Amino acid sequence: MIHADLAAAAAYTTPPLWRILTKTGYFVGLSGAIGSTVTYAASVRPSLRAPESEADDVVALQRRTSVYLAWAGVVLLVAGYFQLAGRVARAGKGRPFGEALAPGQIWDFLNAPAAKGAWVAQGTIYIAQNLILVLAAAALISLFTAAGRRHLNAVARTALPLSLAITLVGAIPATAPKNSEKWLDLVFGQAHIISGTVWIGGLALLLALTGTRRRLSGNAGLLWADIWRRFGLVALVSVAAVLISGLWLSWKHMGSVGQLWTTTYGLFLLVKILLVLAMVAAGALNQLWLMPRIVQARQADASASLLHLTLRHFPKVVCAEVALGAAVLGIVPFLAGSARTEAGSPAPVATGSIFAVGALLVLTLAASLYITAKASDALAQRQIAASS
Repeated sequence: MIHADLAAAAAYTTPPLWRILTKTGYFVGLSGAIGSTVTYAASVRPSLRAPESEADDVVALQRRTSVYLAWAGVVLLVAGYFQLAGRVARAGKGRPFGEALAPGQIWDFLNAPAAKGAWVAQGTIYIAQNLILVLAAAALISLFTAAGRRHLNAVARTALPLSLAITLVGAIPATAPKNSEKWLDLVFGQAHIISGTVWIGGLALLLALTGTRRRLSGNAGLLWADIWRRFGLVALVSVAAVLISGLWLSWKHMGSVGQLWTTTYGLFLLVKILLVLAMVAAGALNQLWLMPRIVQARQADASASLLHLTLRHFPKVVCAEVALGAAVLGIVPFLAGSARTEAGSPAPVATGSIFAVGALLVLTLAASLYITAKASDALAQRQIAASS
């Protein structure tokens, strides 16, 4: 009876439209800034520096990257402002979102005194976070200028740590976490955000760069084969971090598997899980079917086939992944509250057995990803042997 009363009191509340738009926009902005700078640094730039990359291809990709990153800065700046206004609206009971957009309202919110027991005012943390956001956006927007484009590598190196700091600084708690579980919530929460934005944002950048294919040389397949290979490792690490952190966060908010379809929160989480699994399946298709064929074409020095695989077939799958990733970001605002509170389940308690099960799941996941990578290599070698 008590659990039923608790569940009734904690019924799911659909977030208002402004909350859905501001939160989705914020994560789109983070994906554009974090995902694109990490992917450029880890995948695109090293490939452009390879000796076999032709100068005209390098120039075309650098130009498209500069434009993409510059617009990512614009989106980040606009999304950051609306996200901050959303915080103001949520802090004021019954305050309309339109009023929260006023600079005066935002300034009053940021200058509110610290709560009792807090080591710093929450507004001070938000000031620091948004100053970093402005700096990151300014660095990216500078790529609209000729001078900025000439220093693309330096701009990307500057924007990358600033973009990561946006979410890390924003997660700093104003009051010290009460126990180790709260610290783990912070760590896994940030791991989930960063790995997810790297994965989705990186895919979006590479999809945008494939639009240069009509301006690339016939040997650009070699360059793109290297880009896809390098991003495969980035994606593999991101997927592992998303799934591992997602296990922890799901356990914190789900009292049982049945709550996935018996609570509103659970239904939204179930949709998100299915979308993420579809992204993983698409990535596995790239890794186990397309990458071996790309390796075979590269070994056989088949330029036309390599170009077709890397800039025709591969982007089609990536386009589907980006669409699924956008849907995931659209679901995030609806994950408000907790299935546990909706169902009246007790709060989660971390025990030795919980950590043991979690460790087993992590090891299983790591083994499956390792096997996938090795299977991709083995299939590539088999393709080469069969064609020789």
